[in-house]
This record gives sequence, C-alpha cells and structure tokens, in this order.
Amino acid sequence: MSRIRLLPRSLAGQLALLVALALFVAQALNFALLLRERQGYRFAQIAVPTITRIVDAAERVEQGRLSLDDPRPRGRVRLVSANPVPEGLPTEDDVAAGIRYGLDQSQVQYGRIVAVLNHEHVPVPILESRRRQNDQRQDRQNGPPDLLVAVELPGKGWLAIRAPWPMTGRFLIWQLIAQTLVLYAVVMLPIVVLGRRIARPLRSLAQSAASFNPAQPGEPVPERGPEDVRSVISAYNGLSGRVTAMLDEKDRMLGAIGHDLRTPLAALRVRIESVEDEQDRARMAEIIEEMHRTLEDILSLARMGRPSEPHSDVDLAALVDAVVADFEDLGADVTATEAPRITIRIRPTLMRRALRNLIENAVKYAGSAEVRLVPGERDVCIEVADHGPGIPEDKIDDVFDAFIRVETSRNRDTGGIGLGLALARAIVRDAGGTITLTNRQGGGLIAAIRLPR
Repeated sequence: MSRIRLLPRSLAGQLALLVALALFVAQALNFALLLRERQGYRFAQIAVPTITRIVDAAERVEQGRLSLDDPRPRGRVRLVSANPVPEGLPTEDDVAAGIRYGLDQSQVQYGRIVAVLNHEHVPVPILESRRRQNDQRQDRQNGPPDLLVAVELPGKGWLAIRAPWPMTGRFLIWQLIAQTLVLYAVVMLPIVVLGRRIARPLRSLAQSAASFNPAQPGEPVPERGPEDVRSVISAYNGLSGRVTAMLDEKDRMLGAIGHDLRTPLAALRVRIESVEDEQDRARMAEIIEEMHRTLEDILSLARMGRPSEPHSDVDLAALVDAVVADFEDLGADVTATEAPRITIRIRPTLMRRALRNLIENAVKYAGSAEVRLVPGERDVCIEVADHGPGIPEDKIDDVFDAFIRVETSRNRDTGGIGLGLALARAIVRDAGGTITLTNRQGGGLIAAIRLPR
C-alpha cells in the first residue's frame, strides 16, 4: 500500500503550499481579533442602553412612577411580580455583569439578575406588545435572537426588558471567506508564476545532469531564470565542460600508455624466439601473453566511461555460440545449449569480452563451463555455470571490485590480478543490465548476465 503524499513534489507547489498556510494562519488570527472587536461593539450597542433603561426604571420604581403590572407602562421596561424569563435558555454573563456594575454605581438595591439569549424565540407575552406577538407568530424562527433581562428588586418585583440581539458572526464569516479568496488570488498567482519560473530551468538542469554522458556530451543547459539559478546552471555547464576535457585527456594518456607498453611486449615476443630451451620459451610466451591480457583489461576498464564501440543490433545466441566455439578451438571443456535467436542492442565486442571473462574464470577454477541462454518476457539471461569450489557468501560482492581475488596466490595456474569480473560488471552495466554470482547446490557457481530486451 503506497503512502499518501501530503507535500507536493515541485518547488512551485511547496512554495505555494507554504504561502497558503501562512495566509490561512494570518486570516484565522484576523478573524479572532475581528470577532472579539465585533463582540465588544455589540455589547456597547445593545447591552449598554439596556443597562441604562434598567437603572432608570429602578429609579422610577423608587419614586413610585412605575407600578407593578402597570397595564400602560412607559418605555420598554416592565415591572412584574415574578421572573418572566423561561428556564433553560443560554445566559449572557457579560450583560449580567454590566447590569450589576451599573446598579452598584447607581446605588440601587437588587437581588438576582438574569440575562439570557432567546435563540428559539420562546414567547414571553408579558414582555411583548400585541404587534410584536403577531410578528413572532408569522415568522418566529427568522431574525436575530432576543436578549431577555430580568432584575429582582427585593420586595418590589422584577424589572424585565426585551431587546433584539444582532447576530453578526455569520456575516463576518462570509466576509472573511471573501477576503481570503481575494488574498489567495492576489498573492498565490504571483507565487505560482515565480515558482514555475524558478523550477523550469532547475528541471532542465536536473534532466541534463541525469542524462550526462561523458562519451556524448550534449549541448550546454540554457541559462534562464533568476540570477541565482542562472549562476548554478553556469557553474554546471563549466563543470561538465571540465569533466569532458579531463576525460579526453585521460583517453589520450591511456592511448599513449598502451602504445608505450605494447611496443616492448612485442619486442619481447620477438626476442624469446632466440631462446633455445623450448620449455623456457613457452613459459616466457605465456608470461608475455598474460601481461598483454592484463594491459588490455586495465585499459578497457579505464575506458568504460567512454567506450569507442557504438551500439548495434546483435543476435545474442550467435554471439554466445561464437565465444563458446573459440574456447572449444582451444581445447577447453565448454558447452552451450541450443537457444532461440534473440536480437538485442548492445556493444558486441565488449559483451563478448565480458562473457569470455566469465567463461575463463569457470574454466580456470573448475576445469569446465556450461553456458545457457534463457530468454524472458522483459529480459534475457546468459548463465555460465561450473562445478568448482564456489565463492564464500561473505565475499561474493567483493569479487566484483578491481584487484580483488578470492584465491590470493596469483600463481601461474590461477593467474590474473582480479580485473576480469570488475570489467565484466562495467560492460554489463554500460548495456543497462546486471551481473550476479550464485553458489550452486552441491558445489559450483552460476554467473548470470541479465540484459533488458
């Protein structure tokens, strides 16, 4: 099960996400501050006049100008005998605290104070006029809630008042949403454009670096984007040019070294013909041939980054048969099974060299080799099997390193300096394949070259 990627991969996407989160946090803080300010304004607009009316009504009660259950009261405040506020409605502690403060400042004697919000528009007939009652019956559930306040005057009754309580929260939310959308449109569009302007040349740089081939240096990456990005691209173009020049110099140096070393080896081949002892002459010839093969392996391994041989379509079965036939002509015990004709695009000379190195190792350490071509749907495998001593499991990966040999004597029978497998792996990797070594059950080793079809 794949993991859900929460962050976008591109630079523009991550930059846009970061700015979007910052804007969201800023708008959330702005909303909290604005809501608090609106609540203070609402308290001053509604609660303060209500407190003033209650204080004034309390004074009129003291002066006898407001009687209990007056059928024609003046003003909005009623003086009733019992608490008219229904139970279970949400209380407004801020309003109650404000009324308490106003009564204390006016030195009015009071008892309980109840302040609630009537969201459900529960009817309180004693606080409503006839017109108001008719309006509520027609559209009771619409409009803002009512603020119901009741103040107990000990021994005199309850002062009660109803006032509309404006609800600005919903409008504030929609206002904030609209403001946020405008901010996102104004801020995010330039951010996305800038991110793409930065990401496009960086993407070209990454593609050029991933496809860099010393054998076929491509065109320099166009220097586009901001100044910092152009500096990076310019530095990469300079680096790739220096790498190509260094590899050209290395190839020239290797060519000169190969020529300088082959010349004395060729002279030695001629000189040993004058040796009278046939056994000594044959041994010298073998040593010179081994030195020649070692030189070729070293030069080939050093040139693997820039091989001169081009790719071509090759019948892989025919290539395997040709290499096996070469060993049979030399009298080696090498056999191959029949395989269907498979065309694959490789460097034929190098692949023949890799296969020859595997067969040589099998013949050298086991005395014989069995070669088999196994076609698959997406790849093809060349297996070289033997019945030798195998390789310890903890050293299988090490034998592919240059100058590493499991058998360390480097005597005449097992000779070599440990470049065969390293060169074979470099050739197979250049062809886009893999090479593995596996110990066989019952003894022996299987070297497998797997190439994509």
